[in-house]
Order: sequence, then C-alpha cells, then structure tokens
Amino acid sequence: MACRSGCCCGSGPINEDNARFLLLALFIIIYLLCGAAVFSALEQPKEREAKERWAQRFEQFSQKYNLSRRDLNNFLRHYEEANVAGIRVDAIRPRWDFTGAFYFVGTVVSTIGFGMTTPATIGGKVFLMFYGLLGCAATILFFNLFLERVITIIAVVLKSCHERRHSKIELPQNGRGASEGTRAGGGGRGEDLAGWKPSVYCVMLILGAAAILVSCCASLMYSAAEGWGYLDSLYFCFVAFSTIGFGDMVSSQRAVYEGHATVAYRLGNFFFILTGVCCIYSLFNVISIVIKQVLNWLLRRLEAPCRCCFPRRGHHPHRHPRRNVVAPGHLRARRDPSIETDAINESETDTGRRMSGEMISMRDFLAANKVNLAIMQKQLSEMAIGHPRQPSSSSHQNGFSGGVGALGIMNNRLAETSVDR
Repeated sequence: MACRSGCCCGSGPINEDNARFLLLALFIIIYLLCGAAVFSALEQPKEREAKERWAQRFEQFSQKYNLSRRDLNNFLRHYEEANVAGIRVDAIRPRWDFTGAFYFVGTVVSTIGFGMTTPATIGGKVFLMFYGLLGCAATILFFNLFLERVITIIAVVLKSCHERRHSKIELPQNGRGASEGTRAGGGGRGEDLAGWKPSVYCVMLILGAAAILVSCCASLMYSAAEGWGYLDSLYFCFVAFSTIGFGDMVSSQRAVYEGHATVAYRLGNFFFILTGVCCIYSLFNVISIVIKQVLNWLLRRLEAPCRCCFPRRGHHPHRHPRRNVVAPGHLRARRDPSIETDAINESETDTGRRMSGEMISMRDFLAANKVNLAIMQKQLSEMAIGHPRQPSSSSHQNGFSGGVGALGIMNNRLAETSVDR
C-alpha cells in the first residue's frame, strides 16, 4: 500500500478508514464472485434438467388434450397472476384476514419479505411504503437494543466466572495478603459493569450456540408440523432468521394442521422467528467486529511506509498517528476533552484489549454512539451554515439547541436567528 501520509513519493495520503473500506469492498466483490461460481456449478445442471422435463411435460399435455401452445401459455399466465394474489392448488389459509395480514406485516417490519403475500391494490402499495419506512426503522432499533442487553447479560455471566476463577487461583499467602486480597476482591466486585470487557470470540461463540439451539428446536417443530425434512427445516430457519426470505418455503400457511394445535403452532412459529431473527442479527453484528479486526490485521501487514521518507520504521519525529491507528496506549497523544473526543480518548487508551480480541465495554459502546451522534450533528450543522459554529452559551438558553442530523441543523438555525433578534 501507499504511504498514508504525504511524502515525496508523489502518492497522495490514504486515510486508514478509506483503506479499510476499499479492502472490505474488494473482499465482498471476491466473495460474490466465488459464491456465484459455486452456486452456478451446483444449481445450473438442476435448472437445465428441470427445463427439459418441463418442455416434455408441456408437449405431452398439449398433445393429449389437443391444446395449442398459445392457449396453454395464456392459461399458465392467468395462473401466475392468481398465484401472485395468493391462490394455490392446495387449500391454504386466507391471506388478507386479520391473522394473515398480521403475518404479512411481521415479514415487512422484520425485512424478511417471503413474497408469498404482496399487496395488489394501489392503496395497499402506497401504504406499504410509509408503513415499512417507520416499521423497519423501529424493528432495527429493537434489534440493536436486544443486542445491547444480550451483551450485558453475557458480560455479567463472564465477569462472575472470571471473578470466581481468580478467587480460586489467587489464594492469600498470609494475613496481610488475605486482607489485601479481601480489599482488592471487594473493590473488584464493586466495580461497575462498564469496566469488564468480554472477549468478542466468547460472545460470538455464545451467540452462535444460541442461534444453533433455536434453529434446531424450530426445525423439529417445522419438520413435524409442515412435513419438511429436517435439513430443509434448518435451511428455512437460516433463510428466515437471517431475513433473507426467499419464499420458496414458508411456514404456517395451511388453513388447519391436522394432528397439531393450529393456534399453538402459529404462536410457536411467531416465537421462534422472533427469537431466531434477534439471535442471528446479534451474531451478524459480532461477526462484523471480527471481520473488522481481520481487516485491521491485513492493513498492518500490507502497510509499507516509504523508506526514502522514513529510513527506519516508526522513528520519524514528525509523523503523527493516524485516525484509528493501532498503537500502544502510552504513545497516543491525548487530546483536549470535549463532547466529541472525551469518550473516544477514554475508550481508545486500552489498545491491548482491541488487539487481544476483546469487545468494547458497555460504557465505551454507549459513549461511542453518543460521540458519533454529536460529531455528525456538528459536521452537518457546520456544512449547513458554511463555517464552523462558535460555541455560545445563549444557544443553550433559548431552548433551540440539541438534536441530530437534519433536526440538529434546524435547531441550530433557530438558535442563531433567535440570538440575532
């Protein structure tokens, strides 16, 4: 890679965030190409076989009942239209009664979108645009809050196990050691949860085990109620829980389930889909943290500073640390505390934790979100007014300050106009 700070080589500066973004984009492109090659090799022969079999059946049916190819194609087009409206050969549950509509809006706000039910009227399509906009945003927020609470619970369990393990290892040697150990242990137990940082790999392992457990239990229910094979049920669980929602297999679509309590099965279906989506969403977020750590490792391996500018690596007196650079905590220059930087500095000092694969603490996680919102508000407001906004105490007195994004820009505008008046 090119040197990321301006130098005499002529190559422009490359921000580490941009380098990580480009590396991730390259990885996704390669991942898509590999996936396309694998699926093409696996599924294309089956597709050709199905087309040949359908052509033979089509020809045999048209000859048997003396139908022209044009009439038969028109009839099949009519059936495709009925299929979109929810008409099937086998009897299924009504699509647009209250329970069917509730199932539909559940697939909308969870972004699963099986596709077996779609609005056919203009009013329904227009209402779906506004309904999905608010519903999907609220559901994503629910998933994020669910993830916070799951990590908090996991942190409590891991912290208790950590304290119990250390209490068995660190036995006091004498009375003084015992008193010091008691004081240290009491202080450790009195520490806030924010000080404990669980390993991202432990959290990923626990969430993966939870997702597998929920999928296996749900597959048992689906294979018994729907008549699917167990592997097909596992496939459906992943497609539904990950909100991919192909629609080739959809649960709870029969009007009545013989030998099973229909209401109990539909409640169980709702519970498993909700729990599975939350678990898989949380697992995806934790895996993304691991992917980012791998990208950081690759960036460090690919980094090659210019030897003409830096004869020896890491000994240039004027080289400043880049943003998000991985460096020992004592080498980082701590900036002046402010609403944009105080929490970032507090969370970035423990670099060894990030290198060892530990997650940020709950305090750092919440503070980082608050800082990101504040930075975004400041940048957007400065962009709107065309120059950096000077801090003013009057803006806090007139009641117009605060807000994020467009709301923050509007509030700052109102604050400035009120001050001018």
